[in-house]
Amino acid sequence: MTPRFGVQGNARRVALTCPSLLNDCQPMGLSSLPLLFLLAAAPPLDAAPVPPVALPMSLKAFETVLQEGDIPQLSAACADADRFGLQERLRLLRDRLMLVAPSPQPLAVVMANARALMACKAPDSTQIVLSRFGPGPGSQRREWLLLSWQAASAALDQDRAVLALRRLADGDLTRLDTELLIVGQSEDGLPLTRSALDLLANHELAAGRPEEAVTVLLAGRTPGVVASRRLGQAAELLAPLDLERSDLLLEAALDQAAAEQAWGLAEDLLRLQLSLALQQGGDAERPRERLRRLASRVDDLLTLLELEQISPDFDPQRLQDLEDQLRSPRSPGGHASLGESDSSEAPASNPLATP
Repeated sequence: MTPRFGVQGNARRVALTCPSLLNDCQPMGLSSLPLLFLLAAAPPLDAAPVPPVALPMSLKAFETVLQEGDIPQLSAACADADRFGLQERLRLLRDRLMLVAPSPQPLAVVMANARALMACKAPDSTQIVLSRFGPGPGSQRREWLLLSWQAASAALDQDRAVLALRRLADGDLTRLDTELLIVGQSEDGLPLTRSALDLLANHELAAGRPEEAVTVLLAGRTPGVVASRRLGQAAELLAPLDLERSDLLLEAALDQAAAEQAWGLAEDLLRLQLSLALQQGGDAERPRERLRRLASRVDDLLTLLELEQISPDFDPQRLQDLEDQLRSPRSPGGHASLGESDSSEAPASNPLATP
């Protein structure tokens, strides 16, 4: 019989040799190679790249920069020494920077020298170098004042920081409202900024002048949440001096918070109002009731629980109910049963309105 596909004559040559199911089937003409030989013949895998280990500037290079380097090179050496915590190198570099550009020098050299000292973590020496030049009005003065503030702030010299910012305002504190100054970096390396007006208020407060801090805060013109926070801070600072005016500022802060529907901020302000009333022996029932009403509207069970604990009309059963809801937020009546709220679910009326 003729085999199918007409390959009878070659069938014997292409047959597979399979003595048993336990042996490898090998096509005729291929010799078996040990596994070791096959692995040895395979191309080598590329090793994962190892990142280079960061090392500080070599001692020889450091000594060369210290003796012969210009201000940019000394500044780079400062950054390198600071990165690796080499305090002795920082000290030597600071000493060198104080001598590398003796007075008199143009503003550009003075500013570069001062910035290099800031890189060397020497804010006090920065102020000494800046004092070698007195800039006139204009952009040069602004640049000089900002670096002077930065050095004073780093040195915790509150009076010098106040002086620099007030000179920057040039008699008009509202100019500082929109002046954003860098105060640090985020985890992503992005600059963190704050209003110069808020920074000036903090410096005045740190210098022991709360009345001046209040004046600065009230000079702000930014509305909304920013205004609400400033008014609240001013009210807290003013309370020991003038409780009645402090309460008026708190009411203004609450109005700003309500206009922005910033209910968390409004709760903080009402807590402050309640705390001040309790401290000064004023009417605590009014802020307590307003805070309770707002907390109920925004489903803030934790605040309701705190209010119940300090309430003169303490109700053990009501306290127990609130604790049960906090422990089981997704049970019927729990604080998670309402889900996430959005702006369409904001209170239809102002929950801060005085009853």
